[in-house]
Amino acid sequence: MSEPSTDERRKHLGVRAVFPAACEALRPFFDQANRWEGQSHEHLAYRTLKEQFPQLDSQESFIVVTTAKRLFASGKYPPAA
Repeated sequence: MSEPSTDERRKHLGVRAVFPAACEALRPFFDQANRWEGQSHEHLAYRTLKEQFPQLDSQESFIVVTTAKRLFASGKYPPAA
């Protein structure tokens, strides 16, 4: 798999600007302790993201939620302070 070009990676600057704050807002929805029968609350994550970051369009919201979900599942995102 080739690396994306610089132009391609910088397509969603709005996502980059809000990503850390958005991840913190989404943390409860991907916390292992908050799962129902092994399922996350992804649908609620989208709703919260739209409420707190209305400037994100649907594609940007998808990018944030799916990336946050992967980060939390991998354990690579820092634990809550």
